Amino acid sequence: METDKINQAQQDQACTQQQKGELTRRRNWEKRMEQKRLAAIKAEEEEREQQRADEGFMGEAIRQAHKAAALGDVPIGCVIVRQGQIIARGYNRRNADKSVLSHAEIISIKRACKKLGDWRLEDCTMYVTLEPCPMCSGAIVQARIPRVVIGCMNAKAGCAGSVLDLLHEPGFNHQVDTRAGVLGEECSGMMKEFFRKIREGR
Repeated sequence: METDKINQAQQDQACTQQQKGELTRRRNWEKRMEQKRLAAIKAEEEEREQQRADEGFMGEAIRQAHKAAALGDVPIGCVIVRQGQIIARGYNRRNADKSVLSHAEIISIKRACKKLGDWRLEDCTMYVTLEPCPMCSGAIVQARIPRVVIGCMNAKAGCAGSVLDLLHEPGFNHQVDTRAGVLGEECSGMMKEFFRKIREGR
């Protein structure tokens, strides 16, 4: 009889330990799930905040592009941002300057380098209304710009994925994080409107 009581007590103890183990595992699982949920919420909030910032800076690039159109140049605008502040602006002046080098990106890079006193723009983000051409893509890589936000793609001359992908070329010693399509319809519409007016004026 006494032995039966001891065996029952041992069984009860083993059952209790098993239940405690299962409870601990469940609590740990719930804790991990909650941590994942909170991390996902934080990531979504950060993504929304980044989207707002990207659209704001792209809006300034669009304003620069309108300056190019006012001169009769293709409306392409660019800004370079560092630590949340615009440090350089530029717009296409190829026809105005009669120079193939007067692209919005090149002008902005030169101004940013002058402001920072360095050819490296390693902690900057470029916002440009049209996918960069081969020349500008090469300059972006050379300047070590880590991130480029693009308004609309350029199917005929773009080198961030359309014709070539120089910004993600694994053979280079620098690759660029890109985000395309920010205010894309507005950027594309601006280009279409510019060329429509040219055709109508012929």
